[in-house]
Amino acid sequence: MKKYLITGLLVWVPLLITLWVVRVIVSTLDQSILLLPAAWRPDALIGFKLWGFGTLMTLLVVMLTGMAASNFIGQRFVGLWESLLNRIPVVRQIYSSVKQVSDTVLGPGGQAFRKALLVQYPRQGSWTIAFQTGTPAGEIAAHFAGEAVSVYVPTTPNPTSGFFLMMDKNDVVELDMTVDEALKYIISMGSVAPPAHPE
Repeated sequence: MKKYLITGLLVWVPLLITLWVVRVIVSTLDQSILLLPAAWRPDALIGFKLWGFGTLMTLLVVMLTGMAASNFIGQRFVGLWESLLNRIPVVRQIYSSVKQVSDTVLGPGGQAFRKALLVQYPRQGSWTIAFQTGTPAGEIAAHFAGEAVSVYVPTTPNPTSGFFLMMDKNDVVELDMTVDEALKYIISMGSVAPPAHPE
C-alpha cells in the first residue's frame, strides 16, 4: 500500500507543481493586457477573457523590441533612452545596477553561469557544486597572489539563493558537466546524478 502511494506521488507531484508554475507565470504575464485600452481587450471584443493572450502579447512585444534594438536606428534609440535615464539621480543607480547584472547573466558575451565548478565549501574537505560568474577585477584582484575566480554557490533545493565567493583558481575544479546538468543535480539534492562525460 505504501509503495503504491509513493509511486502515485512521484507521478502526480512533479506534474502538479509544473502546472502550478506555468499557471503562475502565464497569469502574471497576462496582467500586461491591462495596458491595452478597455475597448481593445479580448473580453470586450469577443465577450470572454482569453487566457494566455497577455502572455503572447508580452512575448511578441519583447521579440519586436529585440529586433528593433538589434539594428543601427534601434541601438541609437536605446542609447538615447539610457542617456536620459542616467541623468535622473535615483533612477540612474537602480537602472545601471540592474542593467549590469542582466547584461552579465543574459548577454551573449557574459560569462555568468557558463561553467560548473567543484569547490570546497563551507570548510576544507566538504565539497559542493558552484558556478563561475567571472573574475575579480580592480582593487579586489590586487589582493590575490595568483589568478582568482568569482563563484556563486547555490543552495538546495532552491538554487536562486546562495553565496558569492572569490577563490584562488587553484582551489576550484572545473567540471565537464553542463550548467543544466549541474542545476538538476543541485535541485534534486544529489539524487539525479549527471552522466559521466567521456575524457
